[in-house]
Amino acid sequence: MTTPRRPPGDRPVVALDVGGTHVKAAVLTADGTPLHTESADTRAERGPDAVLETILALAGGLARRFRPAAVGIAVPGIVDEASGVCRYSANLGWRDVPVRRWAEEELGLPVAVGHDVRAGGIAEARLGAGRGCRSFLFVPVGTGIAGAVLLNGRALLGGHGGAGEVGHLVVRPDGPPCACGARGCVEAIASASAIARRYRQLTGLPPQQQVSAEQVQQRARAGDAVAARVWREAVAALADGLLAAVTLLDPQRVVIGGGLSRAGAALLDPLRAALAERLTFQAAPELVPAELGHRAGSLGAGLLALDLLERTAADRADLVGAGERE
Repeated sequence: MTTPRRPPGDRPVVALDVGGTHVKAAVLTADGTPLHTESADTRAERGPDAVLETILALAGGLARRFRPAAVGIAVPGIVDEASGVCRYSANLGWRDVPVRRWAEEELGLPVAVGHDVRAGGIAEARLGAGRGCRSFLFVPVGTGIAGAVLLNGRALLGGHGGAGEVGHLVVRPDGPPCACGARGCVEAIASASAIARRYRQLTGLPPQQQVSAEQVQQRARAGDAVAARVWREAVAALADGLLAAVTLLDPQRVVIGGGLSRAGAALLDPLRAALAERLTFQAAPELVPAELGHRAGSLGAGLLALDLLERTAADRADLVGAGERE
């Protein structure tokens, strides 16, 4: 899949990927090449207004240094991309925050606002593991489990902007409670936090003794029977969720990202096998690791800004053409 045509000019764009812990920023050229990266602490405990001030200060500093043509901002939560409003973000403490309007007023630049996972999926589609693939499912598996559906390099929003939430497919109706309010979601069993929590429960580890999903996987490989059980349960739940997604969406490829993807073959090999066992009439998708890692969100935010410039240039060309025809 080729990178879409970009508007003329050599001014870069500023991109921000806003997370609950860090704001990752990048400056990209018109062809998507990173010129500069930096980050700041989100410090969401200071309150939603302070978080927004941090974002605008970081973007403003980069704008003064690099004189960009536009800014892209990717945020977690429920995002109305058409209006540029973050309807709700638990990580940031936001409700109905008009991110685009406030950023445009502060920066004096056009601003594109998108969902962080969909932005990451767009980056993987055009610059990473989704290249050359018409349709794929992007599934970051980390503290939580999210998802984005990519068609021809663009993210599918769905009727209300929430398409692709693989992590909240219920696969164990009597399973553990999920943060979303349901029980037995994929995220409640197969996320990194769920794997660590389940291992602590089964082994009786005291709360002060921390264990990570990576350590659980390492203990499973070393012969720890409880760790092996927890890992198998997680892989099975993730495979069940992917089965539902594959049945509904028929993607050519499934791209697994997030922190847990760093387990590599220890995750992907049993996950491929488990998904293959569950498929009947469905075509088996390729199952591959993401390529862009933690850079996906900021790269995707930059691509959103470049897309905005492209649309603006196309609209202007249409107006000029209409005027000439008159």
